[in-house]
Amino acid sequence: MDRLGSRCPLPGYLQPSVLICLLILTTAFLSYPMLRTLSLQLRSAVAGSYVSGTYSIVFVNCPNEQIARDIARYFWNGEIEEATEILLLIKTKTSKVHALSSYIRLVHPFEIPEVFSLPMDQGDVHYFKWLEEGVEED
Repeated sequence: MDRLGSRCPLPGYLQPSVLICLLILTTAFLSYPMLRTLSLQLRSAVAGSYVSGTYSIVFVNCPNEQIARDIARYFWNGEIEEATEILLLIKTKTSKVHALSSYIRLVHPFEIPEVFSLPMDQGDVHYFKWLEEGVEED
C-alpha cells in the first residue's frame, strides 16, 4: 500500500512534472508572437527579403483637398516634396504580382516605383468570379 500511495498523487494535487510541462507550454504560447517576429526578421536580414506586415497602408479621410495636400507633403532627399501622383489600381492574381512588378520596374520612370500588393481577403463572390474569368492563366 505504501508503494501505491507514493506513486499516486493525492486528489487535487498535480505532480511537479505536470506543472513544469504546463509552465513550458504557457511560456511557449505567450512568447510565440515575439519569437515568430524575431525569426522572420532574422530570415529577412539573411535572405534580404521583405517580412510581411512590416509596413502598412494608411487611408485617411480629409475634409477638403487643401488638408489632404498639407498632410501629403513629405520629406525626400533632404527637402520637403510636394508632387502630383496618380494612383493606379491593378487587380490580378497574387501569383502574377512578381511578374507585374518586374514589368513595372522596366517601364516606370521612377528609380524605385511604389509597387506593392494587398491580398483580397473578402469580397463579393460574383466579383471574384468575374476577376478569375478575366485574368489569363500562366
